[in-house]
Amino acid sequence: MFTGRLVGIYTTPEAAAPLASHAEVRAIDGAGLDGDRYATKVGTYSNREGPHRQVTFIEREVIANVNDECGVELAEHETRRNLVTEGVPLLHLIGRTFRVGDVVFRGIKSAPPCVHLEKLTRPGVRAALENRGGLRAEIVKGGTLRVGDEIAPVPG
Repeated sequence: MFTGRLVGIYTTPEAAAPLASHAEVRAIDGAGLDGDRYATKVGTYSNREGPHRQVTFIEREVIANVNDECGVELAEHETRRNLVTEGVPLLHLIGRTFRVGDVVFRGIKSAPPCVHLEKLTRPGVRAALENRGGLRAEIVKGGTLRVGDEIAPVPG
């Protein structure tokens, strides 16, 4: 089907605070990324229950297209998504199990851009990411994520 790779890892310990880049991070099954606002339940939307708050993904190709086509300058960390991928059609992973290195995820639903994201960045970001804001996923089997890890669907 496809094989992609993890090209960026971002977390922040506080709601609305800037995201920091990491070379690696521990993924905690049933919780999120070690030290991230949603794993510790202090994110802006942490009061909304469900596993879809554990981890968010976005495609590097989408960010490049936003910058090239939409007249909106957007850096990877400004998307406020935890994991940036390359070569992965993320929306095809909704309802599917996939792995990033040794960590196993299940895609839950799309991650549409919100008003909060635009407030933290600049006007036009929400419209530029409409229908391509990424994927929300839960961690099925934890481990350590590293930039450069292969991403592939889990058979079956």
